[in-house]
Amino acid sequence: MSGLEPVTCFVADDHPAVLDAVCEYLGSNGIEIVGRAVDGAEALEKLQTRKPQVALIDLRMPGLDGIELAKRAVRSTPETAIILYTGYGDRALLTAALDAGVRGFVLKEAPLDDLLRAVRVIASGGQYVDPVLAGMLAVAAGERVAQLTQRERDVLRLLAEGLSNDEIGKRLFISGETVRTHIRKAMDKLDADTRTQAVAKALRQHLIA
Repeated sequence: MSGLEPVTCFVADDHPAVLDAVCEYLGSNGIEIVGRAVDGAEALEKLQTRKPQVALIDLRMPGLDGIELAKRAVRSTPETAIILYTGYGDRALLTAALDAGVRGFVLKEAPLDDLLRAVRVIASGGQYVDPVLAGMLAVAAGERVAQLTQRERDVLRLLAEGLSNDEIGKRLFISGETVRTHIRKAMDKLDADTRTQAVAKALRQHLIA
């Protein structure tokens, strides 16, 4: 992403004080706030028209909750990456959010600096999981853990950071075609249909961090 182009972000939270504080902080640190909403239905409507790079969504909102909003937004506005901003650490909810296509998780108790970092990482194509939540997104009960090689993990981890195949190849001193082979093998082992889904499953199973 060009340093000349600010990241565009939409914020939805049903607590006006939180909404104001988050928008003010992000805006004062170079993030362009293109809209805000206090409930899920309003948020979905505005997301579809404004198409920001990142949407910061509260988990608990009237109308549509954050998970249902994420499911609909991923279908209607796929160019917008969703960050779930939550005060809840329930693993089942977080796993459902990951399955819905959420790209990032930040706890409301985390410093605003962490929130800013999450927005920037996700806008550049990466994923972000609050360190406190990482353990809860490990292996769901009864879920088979994929046996990835160390190189496959390395590739997925760099993919999660937003690097291209060629950039990953240069970092690991292998060819772009070899990177693609590792990604295909990892997708097969993780039963993933897309690269993004493979990264999401690897994160959930705590295979990469």
